[in-house]
Amino acid sequence: MSIAGHELPNYRIAVVGAGAVGGFYGGRLAQYGRDVHFLMRSDHDHVKKHGLRIRSKQGDAHVPNARVYRHTEEIGPCDLVIIALKATNNAILPDILAPLLKPDTMLLTLQNGLGNEEFLAEHFGAERVLGGLCFVCINRTGPGEIHHIAEGRIVLGEFGRFVQPRTHEIASEFKRCGIVCSVAESLGSARWKKLVWNIPFNGLSIAAGAIDTSAILASDALEELVRALMHEIIETARHLGHELSFSIIDTMVNNTRRMGAYKPSSLIDFLDGREVEIDAIWGEPCRRAFNARHAMPRVEALHLLLKHLAASRTPSSQP
Repeated sequence: MSIAGHELPNYRIAVVGAGAVGGFYGGRLAQYGRDVHFLMRSDHDHVKKHGLRIRSKQGDAHVPNARVYRHTEEIGPCDLVIIALKATNNAILPDILAPLLKPDTMLLTLQNGLGNEEFLAEHFGAERVLGGLCFVCINRTGPGEIHHIAEGRIVLGEFGRFVQPRTHEIASEFKRCGIVCSVAESLGSARWKKLVWNIPFNGLSIAAGAIDTSAILASDALEELVRALMHEIIETARHLGHELSFSIIDTMVNNTRRMGAYKPSSLIDFLDGREVEIDAIWGEPCRRAFNARHAMPRVEALHLLLKHLAASRTPSSQP
């Protein structure tokens, strides 16, 4: 397959974790004819029968014959593995990813927080690992049903290396399938930039009483706290060598105000009784700041409060 004489890579792609993130991005790739294979458990039978559906202001999509599997052994070796499982499930990755690997398989994690690339590098080799930051508002509204609310862009980067030709090649594949995608020279800086949004909005949506982003910004006190948390995260990132600008605070707050009543993914997990990615989003940034002899008092306090609230919940009745 080629466009204007340019040969397309024709990757064989596996999506591990086909919830909101994996279903949306994998679904867009499949919609445009890419060779995508989804690892699904709870949604497997529904999607096999009815397909995968995306509802979006940017255009609805239905993938009627989505290739879905219960086990990675059924998928076999792939060129690119997109990992969209919650970071709380990383312990199972060494077992479930092994059947997908061949010598040059690339592992692209779209997970939240810090430490995911390091985990993959430790178990599979750093040369395989890329990271992606998803700036998107999406929710899984039912089996095989994804509601895309706003945004959608991805920022890609190499783990511990300069940008490679493959980085641009993968970005081009996303762009050919209607996804805004760019390449970051520093994956670490991009990760901290996303934390500037994730830490306050995911955290306060839970800590302030299970409220959405619109309700957070409707409160002068909570907006002031959002901005203070953002400032503290940027200060920490800069202390660690990531040159983030304080001007992104206004940009992020204004963009969030335009989203309307959006429920962040951590709030949905919390309300559904699922494990929240507390360590990856709040704990690991605090550890890195501590190891660098830098204080993050507001983030540390939010981290402790979230741990308490999660531990105090009624256990989930979901399988």
